[in-house]
Formats: sequence, structure tokens, C-alpha cells
Amino acid sequence: MKNITANLKSDFQSGLVVFLVALPLCLGIALASGAPLFAGILSGIIGGIVVGFISNSQLSVTGPAAGLTAIILTAITSLNSYESFLVAVIIAGAIQIILGALKAGTIANYIPSNVIEGMLTAIGIIIILKQIPHAVGYDKDNEGDFFFLESTGNNTLSAIYDAINYSHPGSFIICIVSLVILIAFNKINFLKNIKLIPGALIAVVAGILVNEIFKLQASPFVVANEHLVKLPVPKNAEEFFSFFSFPNFNAISNYEVWIVGLTIAIVASIETLLCIEAADKIDPEKRATNPNRELLAQGTGNLLSGLIGGLPMTSVIVRTSANANAGAKSKMSTIIHGLLILVSVITIPFIINKTPLASLAAILLMIGFKLAGPAIFKKIWSQGLIQFIPFIVTVIAIVFTDLLKGVGIGMVVSIFYILKSNLRFAYSFDKKNYNEGEVIKIQLAHEVSFLNKAAIKETLHQLPHNSVVKIDASESFYIDYDIVELIHDFEKTIAPQKNIKLEVIGLKSKYSLNKVPSHVTIN
Repeated sequence: MKNITANLKSDFQSGLVVFLVALPLCLGIALASGAPLFAGILSGIIGGIVVGFISNSQLSVTGPAAGLTAIILTAITSLNSYESFLVAVIIAGAIQIILGALKAGTIANYIPSNVIEGMLTAIGIIIILKQIPHAVGYDKDNEGDFFFLESTGNNTLSAIYDAINYSHPGSFIICIVSLVILIAFNKINFLKNIKLIPGALIAVVAGILVNEIFKLQASPFVVANEHLVKLPVPKNAEEFFSFFSFPNFNAISNYEVWIVGLTIAIVASIETLLCIEAADKIDPEKRATNPNRELLAQGTGNLLSGLIGGLPMTSVIVRTSANANAGAKSKMSTIIHGLLILVSVITIPFIINKTPLASLAAILLMIGFKLAGPAIFKKIWSQGLIQFIPFIVTVIAIVFTDLLKGVGIGMVVSIFYILKSNLRFAYSFDKKNYNEGEVIKIQLAHEVSFLNKAAIKETLHQLPHNSVVKIDASESFYIDYDIVELIHDFEKTIAPQKNIKLEVIGLKSKYSLNKVPSHVTIN
């Protein structure tokens, strides 16, 4: 426990920021899922405390995820009760634990970095686009809805247009005040050096005070309750415990429950693996997360969440990005955010409910800009089109669809460019630049697979008559047998026909080539 408490001051500060971001997202996702609002809160608490403690990811934050809302909403309707749905959540958790034990998390190692970069940038753009309506007081769409096509019938862009037409001046003023405070805490050295109180907390407090001043003056700028955080407020302990729901285990014999559980397990696991890859990417200390342990942690969290009435959860990019940007040093930050949600629900829900969504929108707008600033595009562009095209395709696909579809499209494009790159042979012979008498050296790559066969074959067939050719395989640690056979056939047929003097280096130790023609030298 010593390691995770070593940076308690910075972790508390970042945990507080994540708490402010996570609270409305937990409520918004529960509302969008057709589940009790308290279910989203429970998921956030368990994701922070339980998953945070078991996981070895130092930055990722777990909670209810936007990517699961459609699945949850459909499942609750088809299963006819939330209590039956909770059994599916328990099954999903058990499946994730099994996947972790089977080391299925290693698939995360095969996600290209340009796709991860594209995913982070796309999330930044989505945060900005989705928070503009909340920033100006147009809260028709739930917090936490990150789909392009919204449940209201709008899409992300039409919602912004409507927000401009139906904006609320009080919310806009509060958002501007909050943004000014946040920018000041980022730019002014004196404020940057204040480590105890994060700028996000000051921004939220300022938003509450500005709205209270509007109320005192009976101003038309007063931000109404529908534009504030809506945390459930229990009147007593009995009502508080009535917020919990418990699974109906009679539903375990229903095959639909098992299908829902398997679906949640697969989608939640993929989203989690994507998020921890992104978290490791933005970690200043470049620490590596064990993906199998993460699946175990997520499975334990989902199992517990299903037992007491919470929503299924994943590691989530928005809260993880907020955590990293707030300066988190260890997973103590995510544990603190979970504890703060728990404490706020029990002790001060009436104060939390005074928070304008416009203030929280300002925090998220800053996070979005850090994820999707111009410097990101410039950096990827400088790496060449092979990196930039999959990156930009991933960005566009996620913004205009959703996370999983967008990443899938980005993966296809990235794999296309990987294959295209592998199809290129390390040496391409150009007859125009060849001078008679020169030794033509063909250096094989470290890995030569059947994908390289067409390019190698074309190169060999282009070699001129009466030339001296050296094929060097000394640096190759893997050569597909198809390639060996191709070289062997060239040695036996084409080389003699063209009177090519051929030397093959480093291949004999890897493969035994029999009946090599006398004019061919193999070392």
C-alpha cells in the first residue's frame, strides 16, 4: 500500500477532479440506459474503489460506460425487469474473470499505436462537441451519451445548432467564468503552484456561487434545476438502502440472460483493453498495465455491481483522460474518486445538486482540447502518411459512429497499411539505374513471410542477364518456406538461363537446399 500512498497530495487533487467529471456521467449513463439513477452511482463507486484497488493500471478509471447504454436499455426491456438484468451483469463479471485467467487480455498488444492515438483524439473531439450544448444550457441529451446519433433524434451536429438557438444566458456566463478560472490555473504560475486545491474545484464552486447570486437577485439568468446535477437525495437511512436492487436468480435459467451476459462481457472487455492501452499511452511515466489482471479486476467489479444493483462497467477513456490531465501519479487517485462519490451521496447530495452542468462542461471542454489539440495532428502528420491515414480515419469513424465501430474501421485501415508495408520487399531492382558489372545485393528483411513473395518474385525476374547477384539472409530470423522455395527455384532455373552468378548468404543454416547448381554459391 506504500507505493499508492506515496503521492497522496497529487492523487487526491486528481481524484477530486475525476469525481467532479464522473458524477454527472454516472447519472447520465444510468438515465440513458433506462436504469435507476442510483445504479450509475453504485457502478462509479465500485469501479473506483474495488476495481481501482485490484487493477495494476495506475491511471485508468472504471465506471459505467456510454458504449454499453444501448445494450443495457435493450436488455432491461427484453428481460422485463432490472432484477433479471442484474443476473446477466453477474454472468458478465464471471466471464471476464475467466478471460483474465485464460490470459485473453494479451490481444490488447496487437492494437496499432496510430489507432490508439486516433481513439484518444476522437474522444477529445466528441467531448468538445457534446459539451457545447451543456455549456450553453441546452441539456436535451444526457451526459455520457457519446454516440453521433442521439436518443433525442438529433445527432451531435444538429444538437449544437439547436443549442445555439435555445441557449440559456446564465449557463453560458457560468461556463465562461469556469473556463477563465481553469485557463488561469493552467497558465498563471502563481495559481499553477497551488497544489492543494485544483482549479476544477474552484471552477465548480464559482459556478455554484454565480448561480446563487442570480437567485438572490431574482435574475432571469438563474440556471433552473433541469440544468443542474441531479443526484438522488434520500430522506433517511431506510430510503437510502431502498435505492439498492438485488438480482432475481430465478432468471438464470433464461437463455436470453446468458446471451446478454456474454454480450456485456465481450463489449466491456474490448472497451477496457482499448482504454488501458490509451491510459498507458498518455502515462508520463510509461508504465505498462497487465491486461489479464485488468480483466480480472473488471470482472470482480461487474460481479459485485450485479449483486447490489449497479450497472456494468468498463475502464472509461473520458475519466481516465481527466485523471491523467489532472496529474494523477498512481491508482490511489481512482480509489479516492470512488470514495468521494460514496461520501457525497451519503452526506452532501443537496450541495452537489447545486452544481451547474455548465461548470462541469467547462472542465470537460478543457480535457477535450488537451486530447485533440492541433499539436496532436501535427505530430502524427510528421510521422508520414502510413501513420497519419489510419489515425485520421479512426478519428472520423469514431466521431461519426461510436467507439467500437470507429476503432474497428481504424484497425482495418491500419492492417491494410501494415500489409502494404510488408508486401514491399527490402530491395527493389531498378534496371534504369543498373550499370553492367555491378554486384546487385538483395538484403532480406528480419521477417520474410509469404506476403513478400510477389515482390521478391518480381525483383528476381527483373534481374539482368550476365549479372552478379548476392542474396543476403544473414540478418533474417524468420523466412517463410515459400520464400526459400522461390529462391531455390530461381537458382535452379532462371539464374542458369540468364547466366546470373548467384551467391546466397545465411540461408544454409536455416534450411537445407539440396541439388544446388554448380554456378551457385551458398554460405
